[in-house]
Amino acid sequence: MRPTELMRGAPPPADQQVSLANWREAPFSSWSFHNVRRLLPTEGLAPSLCSRPYSLQSRDLDRLPVTGETGQASTLANLLKETYTSGFLVLHRGQLVFEWYDRGLSAERPHIIFSVTKSVAGALVGILADRGLLDPEGPIIDLLPEVAGSAYSNATIRHLLDMTVGCSFVEDYENPTPEYLAYRAASGWNPSPDRDRMDQRSFLAALAPGGPPHGYAFKYVSPNSDLLGWVIERAAGMSFAAFLSREIWQPMGAEGEAYITVDRLGAPRSAGGLCVTGRDLARFGELIRLRGCLGGKQILPRWWVEDIFESGDREAWQRGNFAEFLPQGRYRSKWYQLGDAEGTLAGIGIHGQWLVIDPKHETVIVKLSAHPVASNEGADKVLVAAFKTISATLAG
Repeated sequence: MRPTELMRGAPPPADQQVSLANWREAPFSSWSFHNVRRLLPTEGLAPSLCSRPYSLQSRDLDRLPVTGETGQASTLANLLKETYTSGFLVLHRGQLVFEWYDRGLSAERPHIIFSVTKSVAGALVGILADRGLLDPEGPIIDLLPEVAGSAYSNATIRHLLDMTVGCSFVEDYENPTPEYLAYRAASGWNPSPDRDRMDQRSFLAALAPGGPPHGYAFKYVSPNSDLLGWVIERAAGMSFAAFLSREIWQPMGAEGEAYITVDRLGAPRSAGGLCVTGRDLARFGELIRLRGCLGGKQILPRWWVEDIFESGDREAWQRGNFAEFLPQGRYRSKWYQLGDAEGTLAGIGIHGQWLVIDPKHETVIVKLSAHPVASNEGADKVLVAAFKTISATLAG
């Protein structure tokens, strides 16, 4: 079934209908990932009244030689199709040099970025820290006494930022536990007979401790980032979407529609619910590459962005569950450091979402996808190699 055949008709045929039960499954995800607002409650972000248009300098990268998913010689265009890409953009020195869309996506339509949302949340914390509205090293319960007695009761905001909270939660997309399914239902992402009585914040406040002590090892747990969204809202005194819009999206000159999914009580899915255009995600990546300064304005604290590039606990990473994928990597404030000579930074989301920042080669790459597999390490390694080829080609 082609993506363009989904949800057509009045009503659409039964086998072409996208619902809460199938929206993250192929082939339905090719439609739903850029039509999230038609399936879930959301809160919008206001675009900038003075959007900053791109300077265009097109480069023909379609035929760029890269290694395909099978390990054979291929081209970038073929690799994008192989990896279920819906949108792919490349900036070099701030200029838009390559833009490619497929599967029904366009430059004007927002696409869900899943866990790249976490990286955006990490940037917001820097603004609050710089203004003295929260202490990144301080206890979570100072801002959220509601989580006393949970896995977070003696953890710090830094533990949230760096994914080193000790808790019992297990995040497994292929073999979800009952607790994981309850988490998705509480966030409003899964159908459930109890969905109307569940909410995200209540789920987080009841999450049980377990595992190694806080700070010991990197453990990927998305509820940590949803709790970080709650921390941000409490410290900012406004909703996540309103704060993000006021502090980053509008100042950086965002031009497109954007929104984030919320639960039945308005809690933001700051772990993975942000939906933005590829162009605006690339703008955000350029903001990070330039250490928080864009258009002559310091939007993010420079010290915070430099800390993301330069800090991170190597030992905690090596003890964690992603070390095999990135042996030299680190994780800092919701960003992955790939551990390469270029100092590459990345936000990564399931089903093939990427925001890649190569400071040495002055390159930003955005990949929006509807890969049928939530997490595919083999494909990710091939993509990282392709990203490096693109950056080196543009720089050379």
